[in-house]
Amino acid sequence: ASRPRLLLLDEPLAALDQTTRARVRQALRRHLGGFGGVCLLVTHDPVEAVSLADRILVLEDGRPVQHDVPSEVSRHPRSPWVARMLGRNAWPGAATPHGVELDGGARLSASEPLPEGGRALAVVGPEAVSLHRERPGGSPRNVWAGTVREVTAAGSRLRVLVGTDGGPDVIAEVTPQAAAELELGDGERVYAAVKATEVRLVAL
Repeated sequence: ASRPRLLLLDEPLAALDQTTRARVRQALRRHLGGFGGVCLLVTHDPVEAVSLADRILVLEDGRPVQHDVPSEVSRHPRSPWVARMLGRNAWPGAATPHGVELDGGARLSASEPLPEGGRALAVVGPEAVSLHRERPGGSPRNVWAGTVREVTAAGSRLRVLVGTDGGPDVIAEVTPQAAAELELGDGERVYAAVKATEVRLVAL
């Protein structure tokens, strides 16, 4: 099998530690770049899928929900589950002239709204969410008061889960320095802000 036409990889990096996984992923990417056959890779890790695949087929509850190139899946996830798998905030709702009315009743402004009345998914990267101790002024059009529920490490940054008052749960990504300056911790009150230009709407 030195020159196979089909290569099947079932979670090839699952049992490796983080450092080894990164090295093997790079070596595998180089190998697949020169592989002349077809490779089918099964993984639960979105980083592996995006970095190794030419096309991605996403299965949710055993059903296909999206099939596209990695860049399109990353930019325009077609379900809340796909967006959250990629580490993004994702809130479904109904499109309005100015953004989206979320299923929970909160309104979200977006700089590029969709046709009114259709179903839409609002997607926001956690790095686009800013946290404040006082209500921010200036440009953010989407601001919610809330309570920090969890702070976890994500590489060199921290992911902060904020349960907002009457709005959606929001995940923000901040530096350890910013978290220390804000004195973030479970139970602390904060404001989460998102600029309308950072909200991407996807028609469902």
